[in-house]
Amino acid sequence: MHAMFKGTISFGLVSIPIKMFAATEEKDIRFRSIHKKCHTPIKYKKTCPLCNEEVEPDDIVKGFEYEPGKFVIVSEADIESAKAEVQARSIEIVDFVALSEIDPIYFDKTYYLAPQPEMGDKAYSLLREAMNRSGRIAVARVTMRDKQTLCVLRVYGEALVLETIFYPDEIRPVSEVPSLPIETKIDAKEMDIAEKLIGHLTTAFDPSKYTDEYRMALRDVIDAKIKGKQIVTQPNVPETNVIDLMEALKKSVEQTEKAMKKAPPKRRAK
Repeated sequence: MHAMFKGTISFGLVSIPIKMFAATEEKDIRFRSIHKKCHTPIKYKKTCPLCNEEVEPDDIVKGFEYEPGKFVIVSEADIESAKAEVQARSIEIVDFVALSEIDPIYFDKTYYLAPQPEMGDKAYSLLREAMNRSGRIAVARVTMRDKQTLCVLRVYGEALVLETIFYPDEIRPVSEVPSLPIETKIDAKEMDIAEKLIGHLTTAFDPSKYTDEYRMALRDVIDAKIKGKQIVTQPNVPETNVIDLMEALKKSVEQTEKAMKKAPPKRRAK
């Protein structure tokens, strides 16, 4: 498992060296777009619609659109100056709360935290056991991917887990959802039946019983095609880009023809 972050948990005056690992992975089946004619993967280029030309990475800058069509250019120096106030590589615990107080709508991504070898074992174990006994989780701040993220630390099995959570202003208010029934008169008999149905379907949560049926069915289709040798092979693409070369040659000829037309006629020598 690859460590994607090395830093510390700041807990009062205690500093716990840790490594962070992704706790989840997407299992979605992803497709590549290929040319129907020759089965070659399609390439996407970054182009400027105004200049009608391909844009190189060095010619791309960051812009914040504050009004439609109006931008503020933000340089890397501007971004670094904003980072200067933020404590980097540190998971700073600011509060301890009950897990039940945080609605699941706030939770985003999950990461495992492990102590760095021979450096933070004792402090790591102390924090883990103290949180276990108190029944509390920690609210913390951490800087990841060029932004300060709100998160919580909690105990999961033998590990401390970091869950990134959304800031309050990132949660859309329920009032923006259209057509929600506010006051609806419920029939008492219908309510009784609904509650009984919920009771009949109530059980202990067992995550192993839930599977992505669509992904499994799609994988079966793909495996069947592979076994039946219903496959296509990507051809070898020549290193020289003939199309770009031809375009460059055509444009060069056009430019020289225009230059020849604009140039004054040469006088014959007597």
